[in-house]
Amino acid sequence: MRSLGTAIGAGALLLVVLTGCASTQPSLDAGSGGPTLTTAPSSPSPTTEPEFESPVPPGAKEVPPDKLDASAVPEGTPRTVWSEGDGSTLGLIGQEGGCGKAGVEIAEQGPQTVKLVMVETTPADAEVCTMDIRYPPLTAQLDAPLGERSVVLSTRQDTR
Repeated sequence: MRSLGTAIGAGALLLVVLTGCASTQPSLDAGSGGPTLTTAPSSPSPTTEPEFESPVPPGAKEVPPDKLDASAVPEGTPRTVWSEGDGSTLGLIGQEGGCGKAGVEIAEQGPQTVKLVMVETTPADAEVCTMDIRYPPLTAQLDAPLGERSVVLSTRQDTR
């Protein structure tokens, strides 16, 4: 009698397990002969470049668009430039990824324009790197305040 009760209990448990497993199996579509998986709708992936909110720090002054030439900067790269303090410090958001390191150089300081180069330096030797993009704030020190001069922004890739 005892083994009959055990057999009935085991059978009932097996039935519950099989019923549970059967409900998670993909259904078959009679027309295709293959399994049809049903998934919940997902939100669409963004197809545009990310929008950058103004990174200008409190107390800094953004270089107006009519005083900034960023035509040489690739699409999707941050293009906001600002001055800090008395205008002798220029700031911007760089772009670096993986093993790359962002920096900024002053290429020229003339009476009418200041030319800034955003530089991403990557290792010359192959190494394992993360696949991420970072946007660090960068600053460069001018010889004299920016004043009414225009800023010309460009980019460069270097290896170390």
